[in-house]
Amino acid sequence: MDRAEKKELVSFLHQTFQDATCVVVTHQTGLTVAEVSDLRGKMREQGARYKVAKNRLARLALDGTKFEGLKPLLEGPTALAWSDDPVAAAKVAVEFADKNKKLTIVGGALGEKTFDATGVEALAKTPSLDESRAKLAGLMQTPAQRVAMTLQAPAGQLARVFNAYAEKGNAA
Repeated sequence: MDRAEKKELVSFLHQTFQDATCVVVTHQTGLTVAEVSDLRGKMREQGARYKVAKNRLARLALDGTKFEGLKPLLEGPTALAWSDDPVAAAKVAVEFADKNKKLTIVGGALGEKTFDATGVEALAKTPSLDESRAKLAGLMQTPAQRVAMTLQAPAGQLARVFNAYAEKGNAA
């Protein structure tokens, strides 16, 4: 990689860190090309990205961003995952690391808040933005359904009472 390519990569990563909401730092030791491709595909499906980057270049890219606290985590065979969704990158990385021991979660950050591996795992367990929206929509619909059922119940009961009187009158 020549100097111009390095400069372009640092610029790309810097802009990425400016725009991202969540960044996860991982160590990958012994992952095959197929495994990395699989991980990248899963990241893309969830709106996240995954990139192997030289630590020195990643540290330069972190300068002036809200993720500067990640610099001490950039040691060894590092790869970075990021997303605009606050939990997407963490969720995919943790799920993949659970199934494949060659990937290790080192830490991460949500905005300016930096986490260790345990914090990233806890973040991954929280519902995603879309899941939260779906739950909220469900909660908002539930009261309306209950009101409709409550209003319909007395009418149904009255109809059954009238029907019972009608059947009693016909029997007599």
